[in-house]
Amino acid sequence: MGLREMSNLQQRVIAALVAVPFLLFCVLYSDYTFLALFLFIGIMAQLEFYKLVGSFGGNLPLTFYGTFCGVVLHLLTFFIEKGVIAYQNYYILSPLLTLIFFIKLYKAKDEKPFKNIAYTFLGIIYVALPFALLTVLAFIKDEQYDPNIVLGCLFLLWASDSGAYFAGTYFGKTKLFERVSPKKSWEGSVGGLVAAMGVAFIISRYYTNYATWQWFSIGFIIVVAGTYGDLVESLFKRSMNIKDSADTIPGHGGFLDRFDGLLLSIPFIITFLKLVTSI
Repeated sequence: MGLREMSNLQQRVIAALVAVPFLLFCVLYSDYTFLALFLFIGIMAQLEFYKLVGSFGGNLPLTFYGTFCGVVLHLLTFFIEKGVIAYQNYYILSPLLTLIFFIKLYKAKDEKPFKNIAYTFLGIIYVALPFALLTVLAFIKDEQYDPNIVLGCLFLLWASDSGAYFAGTYFGKTKLFERVSPKKSWEGSVGGLVAAMGVAFIISRYYTNYATWQWFSIGFIIVVAGTYGDLVESLFKRSMNIKDSADTIPGHGGFLDRFDGLLLSIPFIITFLKLVTSI
């Protein structure tokens, strides 16, 4: 029996057994393997976004240039947070992003240029920016790379997703947001919250740079913002009349599907940690 012929749960388990050790290795080995991993994931997710947008209604976003801007944003953030280059280098983004308007000016076949300019910017803001902010999270204390905070957030995200999946599968009855995602239930959300809080408590025992209440807060942010991130992506896919962003990861869909909860969680986590550590 081939992998694609297995049940969704079997595919999820096999994909996790292969992907999770590799991801852990990249995050733990060095800051540069961390960069390579999430730069690759960010590129793949952004390309999926533009591909989905371009598959509907004759849209023509600037796929490769928008992704290039996302890569530059990610690299600038990494080297600025690492302390290799000065923050003034962020100004490089200003002319790069402005060039989107110039490029569209010469696309004679584009009948809706400003709509596609908006989609190009959306791919950068919605997909590339959160992955760049993940680098901020990794260097959030004194320009020193800290894989533990990144892994902690990933463990919380996985716990939330797994808890919601199993609780929703076996106990889900009350629809959470049926108009956008018919399968999501309140029972699943509670299951995700319970799982995330349990993992937050375990993490706080081993990684003591943050207090237990702070880990609980991060877990809560991931559950709430992650759920909304999933719903937002579902809304996006429904507007494009598709089920998954891609079929790259068996049982999970595409990179955009797998990391949708992270896209809206990271900005809130960064803000929370920056505020509580400055008090």
